Parts: sequence; structure tokens; C-alpha cells
Amino acid sequence: MYNTLIRGLSDSDNPHNALLLFREMRRKNMAVANSRSLSGGTQLHCQAFIHGLYSHMFVGTTLVSVYGECGSVGHARKVFDEMTEPNVVAWNAVLTACFRCGDVEVAEEVFGSMPLRDSTSWNIVLAGYVKAGELALAREAFWRMPVKDDVSWSTMIVGFAQSGCFDEAFGFFGELQREGVGANEASLTGVLSACAQAGAVEFGTVLHGLVEKGGFLSLISVNNALLDMYCKSGNVEMARFVFETMPERKSVVSWTSMIAALAMHGYGKEAIQVFCKMEASGVRPDGITFISVLYACSHAGLVNEGCEYFSKMREMYGIEPAIEHYGCMVDLYGRAGKLQKAYDFVCQLPISPNAIIWRTLLGACSIHGNVELAEQVKERLSKLDPDNSGDHVLLSNVYAVAGKWKDVAAIRRSMADQKIKKTPGWSVIEVDKVMYSFVAGDKSNKVTEEAYEKLREIMVKLRVCGGYLPEVGSVLHDIEAEDKEDSVFMHSEKLAVAFGLARLPEGRMIRIVKNLRVCRDCHTVMKLISKVYRSEIVVRDRSRFHSFKDGSCSCNDYW
Repeated sequence: MYNTLIRGLSDSDNPHNALLLFREMRRKNMAVANSRSLSGGTQLHCQAFIHGLYSHMFVGTTLVSVYGECGSVGHARKVFDEMTEPNVVAWNAVLTACFRCGDVEVAEEVFGSMPLRDSTSWNIVLAGYVKAGELALAREAFWRMPVKDDVSWSTMIVGFAQSGCFDEAFGFFGELQREGVGANEASLTGVLSACAQAGAVEFGTVLHGLVEKGGFLSLISVNNALLDMYCKSGNVEMARFVFETMPERKSVVSWTSMIAALAMHGYGKEAIQVFCKMEASGVRPDGITFISVLYACSHAGLVNEGCEYFSKMREMYGIEPAIEHYGCMVDLYGRAGKLQKAYDFVCQLPISPNAIIWRTLLGACSIHGNVELAEQVKERLSKLDPDNSGDHVLLSNVYAVAGKWKDVAAIRRSMADQKIKKTPGWSVIEVDKVMYSFVAGDKSNKVTEEAYEKLREIMVKLRVCGGYLPEVGSVLHDIEAEDKEDSVFMHSEKLAVAFGLARLPEGRMIRIVKNLRVCRDCHTVMKLISKVYRSEIVVRDRSRFHSFKDGSCSCNDYW
């Protein structure tokens, strides 16, 4: 039908309409792929067969793409195999289909059989390996590439950053610079994302200079990546600067990132002020914006304000709460000690609460020492996620604080019997643009030995000058007092801050990223170090930032 119409229009007084119709035909064909509708793809396939277009190169390639997007690699291969002389575009389509369906082995066979490969072919392979988590294969393919373009470098930088391999992401970006390949939007946002996740503010600051020099500040995506980097690296002042000097109208992502930054640092009231400015500017908040606002209220103890914004989200903006919004409300009540209200809120949810919702409430029970409610919540969690080590540890801590040592021992025996291992705590610190990682109790190399030696010196000074007494309330009661102190002494964030004091120039801010919640003893130690050593320390734990200065923390001991 389309061919007849196109031919008729091409012979008419308005031949350009033939081109418009052809574009519409292509758009509709690709719309089937984009919607991932297998039935729509099958209908398109039947139409192609009926109209004699089965062997047409463009139609065949489109069908391969459609079946690939729909997850039907078998149909994609069948269409491809029946093409008489597939060109490189068709080969790339079937290669993409194999990777999209997660069939790495077949994709490798297809790639090995290609009579001709272009840069797109290699980039498909890189992206496919990265998506499948096969980073070693991606690295090997990357170095085998005859010609690497912007997409190749960006794929490696973004892929390794998203997989948590920050050092390698930084390495690829450095190699890109040495090769004389100009950074682009994707590579810059990718490496800035790696800096954000790793807390590598020194390297991120260098990148900021590169962004300015290269003229990338006009790109809103790069500005947002810079903002996110400074936020997650603990430099809220620079985050404010980037936000306020953005050259064009701020997007909803920009506003939300700034609100989230202030929320993570405990500046709840300022976060709300930014939200009000966002509304006044005419930018409409979305669901993610409200997650950040509710998070800000939760971490600043603004219970009434949080309830008001939860209602406003639905009533004024018509945004139906998602599970994340409900989680924020549970956290809001829980942190404020309103545990029964939090429990009632969960029980009345219009959707089934997931493990994260119950785990949030269990964490609140741990903070406030509510044994009875903690047991009820843990029972719910046991049905949803029985093998989660963190849940066992949280309940164990509740029992320990309450002095119920038999219950603590029973949980630990149960974990051992079920071979459930506690997630090890680790902390990362950046010194001279190099990331150093510390794991609790690890003494495997000279760096950790140096950290332990400095930490022993620090702890002696804190006892003498700061009156430090270890908080060992949650450590098993049936071990010696000295062993209890050793148990909290070896926490990874203490090692990281000790290493920072040993290596960084006096007066330099110490920035640490930790994978777990900061314990009470480490929190006390950080406050004392900031006072006794006159150092500023910023710790990013699992959920927020702690900025220690002159013996106080930005969280006001509310975390």
C-alpha cells in the first residue's frame, strides 16, 4: 500500500509528499520496535511477506531490529539467515539483537562471521559486553579495535563507572586525553559520574577545569553531572556555585540534584527553600523531586513539613505516590521516634510493602531500641528476604542495646548455620588523586599497616586530650573488654581518617566514602578528631553526609 502511494505521489505535482510519506512509513515501522510489541512485529512481518518485500534489504533489517527489541532472537536470526546478501547494517542489526537478548555466545559467533565490520560493529560489541557485565571481554575488544571513536571511549568510561570500577574508568579517560581524542558530552558525564560515586573530588575538580576550558559549560547535562559530582563528594559549597552559575534555564534534574545535595547534608530547611524557588521559576517538580524533598524533611526531623509535601504531591501535582515515597514517609516517622505511627502507616499502605519499607522501619527500631516492634518487623522481613544479612545484624543490635545477649547469640548462630555472612564495611579516601580503600580488620599491605600505626597514635591522644571512651554497647558481652575495644577500633572509616591524617597536608579537608551506616563509636571518634586535630572531616555513609568540624557534626547527632 505504502509503495503504491509513494509511487503515485512521486509522479504528482507535489513529489515532496512522497518523501514525507516514506518517512512516516519508516517511523511507524520503527515505532513497533521501540514499543517492543512482538505482536506488532509479527503483523509487520506478515505485511512484508504479503507485499513481496520479504527479501527487501531495508525491510529485512527493520524486522531483525524489531524482533531483537522484542527479545525474540530466534526470529531475528531466522529473518537474517533468509536475507540473500546482508550488508553491514543488517549484520549490525542481528549482532545488536543477540546482545540485547543476553546471548553473548551467539553474538560472538555473529561478530566472528561478519565479512565486513565498521566502527558501529565494534561499538555494539563493547556496549554488549559492558551491559552483560563482561568487563574483561569489553577491555580486550576495545584494545583490539582498529579505530576508536568518541562512542568507543564513552562506552568504556561510562560502562566501567556504572559497574563500580572507578579507577579503570579514570584510566580510560586519562588514556583518551593522552591519545589526543577530544572529550565529548558522554565521556565527560561518564567520568564525572565515576567521580561522584567514588567521592573523588580532587580528580573531579580537575575535570571541572577541563569542562570550562573545552567550552562544555553550555551543556545542561555536563552542568548536572558537575553538580552531582560536587554533591556526592561532600562539597556542597561548590555544588551551590555550579547550580547558581548555570548558563541556561535550569532543568528539573538540576533543581532536584540541588535539593538532594542539601538533603544529604542535613540542610532540610534550605532544601525546602530551593524547592519553593523551583516552583516559582515555573519548573514543574516530578516524582523524583518529591523523593528528595521528603528525604530532606526526614533527615532534618521536619515531620510536619514532610507530611504537608506528601499531601501536596498528590493534591496539587497529581503525582501518585510510588513505593519510594512511602519509604520516605516511613523513614520520616521512624527517625523522629514515631515508631507506632510508622508501623500503622505501613500496614495501611494501598500497595504491598516491599522488603525495603520494612527494613527502613527495622532500622528505626534499632536506632530507638524498640525490641517488641523490631521482632514483629523482622518476622515480616523473614518472609520477603530471609537471607539478607543486614536484617539479622539490625535485630542483633536491637537485642544487644537492650542487653538480651542470649538472643544476640541465637541470631549469630542462626546466621552461621544458614551461612549468611555480614556485609563487610569498607571506606574509600582520595589522596593525591589516588583512591585508597580500607576494609574492617584487613592488615594485608603496607598502606593498611601505616593506617593502623597512625590510628593507634590517634586513639591514645583522643583518650588523653578528648576524654574518649569506646562505645561497645552492641559488642557481644562474653568477650574481654580489650577485645570489645579492638572490635570497634578496626572499623574502616577510622582507618581511612587515620590514613588521611598521615598523608594529607595539615589543614586539608578529609573526605571519606563508606558503604554502611556510620556507627555511634565512629561518629564520636570523628567529632573528637575534628576538635583535637582541628581538622574538617566529611563522611558519606550509606544514606547521608556527616560534616565534622570543631567537635560537632552537621547531622546534629540526628541520623
